[in-house]
Amino acid sequence: MRDDAPNSWESRADRSSLYGFTDLPSVHQRGAVVLTHGEGPYVFDVHGRKYFDANSGLWNMVAGFDHKGLIEAAQAQYARFPGYHAFFGRMSDQTVMLSEKLVEVSPFEKGRVFYTNSGSEANDTMVKILWFLHAAEGKPQRRKILTRVNAYHGVTAVSASMTGKPYNSVFGLPLPGFIHLTCPHYWRNGKEGESEAEFTNRMAAELEATIIKEGPDTIAGFFAEPVMGAGGVITPSKGYFQAVVPILRKYGIPIISDEVICGFGRTGNTWGCETYDFMPDAIISSKNLTAGFFPMGAVILGPELSDRVQAAAEAIEEFPHGFTASGHPVGCAIALKAIDVVMNEGLAENVRKLAPRFEAGMKRLAENPNIGEWRGIGLMGALEAVQDKETKTPFDSKLSVSERIANTCTDLGLICRPLGQAIVLCPPFITTEAQIDEMFETLEKALKKVFAEVA
Repeated sequence: MRDDAPNSWESRADRSSLYGFTDLPSVHQRGAVVLTHGEGPYVFDVHGRKYFDANSGLWNMVAGFDHKGLIEAAQAQYARFPGYHAFFGRMSDQTVMLSEKLVEVSPFEKGRVFYTNSGSEANDTMVKILWFLHAAEGKPQRRKILTRVNAYHGVTAVSASMTGKPYNSVFGLPLPGFIHLTCPHYWRNGKEGESEAEFTNRMAAELEATIIKEGPDTIAGFFAEPVMGAGGVITPSKGYFQAVVPILRKYGIPIISDEVICGFGRTGNTWGCETYDFMPDAIISSKNLTAGFFPMGAVILGPELSDRVQAAAEAIEEFPHGFTASGHPVGCAIALKAIDVVMNEGLAENVRKLAPRFEAGMKRLAENPNIGEWRGIGLMGALEAVQDKETKTPFDSKLSVSERIANTCTDLGLICRPLGQAIVLCPPFITTEAQIDEMFETLEKALKKVFAEVA
């Protein structure tokens, strides 16, 4: 609980911080958790309390918080060449090497990479690329962007407009031309008596009807997370991408796979589009790209978009876009090491090894009468709290059930994330079987305590 002394860490945080995506009643009552360091998958606060971070920071600290190789890669590059940009045809050797590596490990035969400082900026950049490309090809009216309700693509004005969350209305968003299709969550959005296959067909039909209504020549692109992470780990209905991709191809609409969360191992494969067996036109990467050790995002263009964008840039002799820290040499050096760590040091293999145990733990907790659904894949999952399991009736939002569960977990030494009425788990890739078991045991205690209070 919080320390209200004037010079306590909690009071200092309150005075100096504007909390983002934070339940303010909770933080006012409990105080901020101010952390000092991490060891493996654990973090420690200023009071010496230890927590297993089942959020991997914010999905991204997949190699833990003190990986020696990543720290050494950063230190070596800071000593060698501590900073530069990627403007004017000048960039670091690490930037070139990382671009080559990203194309190599992508599903594309060839491609080009553009760097940003975050996934939000990468999605924002991808929209600008599409607008730039279509205008250069004589179709400036192709500006509309298709995403889905509950999608999360970032927080810039453009990427927040892509994000299908109601909270963005407080900013006067979305901007015009950003269209949100139905979330492909069969458990919540399926109609009574509708099979999963019928639901998938309905999602595909809605997409095509929307394209026809809006006009195919007005649509710039379709953005989709393979698994909706910040939407609450919403896996698509069976056959979803196999149903929608042919429709997009029919109308010449690029599909962009937002792999900010799914990319580099979270679903059990290098890319989420591999897990769900579809080929995008471009990939958005961040988070696991540097294992959380540096802020970085990347737009990876597939061969067709690469050629078309390059031709558009050649026509005006430049691509007029970029960030001061794009392709930062330290970030690129860390990313090169992070990719090696995930793919060659057993982390990706460990995700695949732990996935069945993780799934079994989710299924066991989903037997609770106040858990309506468990969902997930690889090493990411969510448990949806409900007041009535049979009718899928949620708890009254005033009860803040998921927040209470997460706070109870924090008191028990486990960090997990409340999202809507779900609790989300996405532990680091270095997690052991024993730690998985302990995570579920702790969460079970929290669920029983909170449900006894509110059910």
